[in-house]
Amino acid sequence: MSPSADAVAHMEARRRLAAATSRAVRAMWLRVDRDNIHTSWLGLLVNVLALVSGGQLAAASTSEAWLDGLLGPDQDRPDTDRLIPSSLVGVTGNGLALADVLMSPMWSALRLITRGVPVVHAMARGQALLDLLVRTAVADAGRAADSVAMVSRPAVTSYIRVVESGACNRCIVLAGREYGVSSAFARHPRCHCSMEPVTRDHRPEPTSPEDVVKTMSDAQLRKTFGEAGAKAIKDGADVAQVVNARRGMTSATVFGRTVQATTEGITRRGIAGQRRKNFEKLPGNRYRTARTPRLMPEEIYRQADDREHAVRLLRRNGYIV
Repeated sequence: MSPSADAVAHMEARRRLAAATSRAVRAMWLRVDRDNIHTSWLGLLVNVLALVSGGQLAAASTSEAWLDGLLGPDQDRPDTDRLIPSSLVGVTGNGLALADVLMSPMWSALRLITRGVPVVHAMARGQALLDLLVRTAVADAGRAADSVAMVSRPAVTSYIRVVESGACNRCIVLAGREYGVSSAFARHPRCHCSMEPVTRDHRPEPTSPEDVVKTMSDAQLRKTFGEAGAKAIKDGADVAQVVNARRGMTSATVFGRTVQATTEGITRRGIAGQRRKNFEKLPGNRYRTARTPRLMPEEIYRQADDREHAVRLLRRNGYIV
């Protein structure tokens, strides 16, 4: 299995819960008096806090039942070692008080208004921030509950990352990776990725980034990786190389021409660096790096005469492994 249907269903149910909580909170935001935003939001905050806390509690309360269904009840575990879902309510994944965080959209809208932004636009920006905060708070509570419940089960030794096809490119690169059971779960705002436990008897086959990419439509590929990145992947480029290259995006001058390049993977340890082997150590750099710039996929497709030429450049620049 890769991953189990139960793990995917658990992730999707939590995503729907986060979305439903966000819709309920959005209805409260639309009730804010735009002539008295601060006082109006304070008056609504008690109900908003109750809605988000309820979403967090619902997300955290599913963990034990899910693991019991997936792995079977742990009869030897004392009740004192079981998850207390309410302990994860009222705080964000960063440990901040939820009530304080839910004030941020109101302050954001007021700051924009004082800068001359029209009220309707400022409120829309505040609503977008509120949506991000609510969805993240609910998803984080659920993931924290999964993690706590796994740690309290001695049979669970690690977990694999479960990623949906609509995830961001950074999450897709992490698809199927296995982590120690006590390792923190890497996530970003509005991240809906989840985890599946690994035991001696339950060993899900990890889903690779390539497996996730195969389930994506052309439109999803372009949205997630960009036009050139999607094209490079379809031409055989490694997903991780395409995504990681964007971390070091820069420009370089080659024969008097400015090109899009990246500083990722150009040391002796990097694939692109190993294929160049013309290293130099620049002042301030810790490692020796290749002198020849590593082109971004966008630049490769601008320079390539045809697909065969593009594939050669992708290979030369370390995208095709």
